[in-house]
Amino acid sequence: MLIKLKMPPKIKILEAAGAIADNRITIEKANDDLILAKVISSEKDKTYRVIIKKANDDLIVYSDDNGTKLKGYVGYPIISVMMLTGLLNRDQSVEEALKDIEWRKLNETYKKYYVVEEIVLKKAEPKLPRSYILEFRNNIINELEKINVFYDETISST
Repeated sequence: MLIKLKMPPKIKILEAAGAIADNRITIEKANDDLILAKVISSEKDKTYRVIIKKANDDLIVYSDDNGTKLKGYVGYPIISVMMLTGLLNRDQSVEEALKDIEWRKLNETYKKYYVVEEIVLKKAEPKLPRSYILEFRNNIINELEKINVFYDETISST
């Protein structure tokens, strides 16, 4: 059964960019209809499987991260794979500014995304202006809003 995924919390765009900068994504296969990837968590203790199937203008996805599976939004592992494979834009200067952030530790400590985002932006500011990072984040949210992303657990065996 296909479930349309909700938009992610905005901070997940930044988390996806940080995962790219940390070299935590491995694209195992990428062609016109199928992308298979693995994304390692920020604490490097979990590996998420990401599967993206292209269906006309829609995407049918699977990822075993909590945001996608349990909360029903497009999780950062899917977003990072979409960025690396050209389905979403990316910005290497933003990625570099978000390198080496302890995402899970911050999320578990503060439990509020707006607090974590403030901490992350302060850490990144010496490398890149906050306004630049927020503009990038908003542009990716706008891109993502134009794509229908459906979750399908049955493709997990792909």
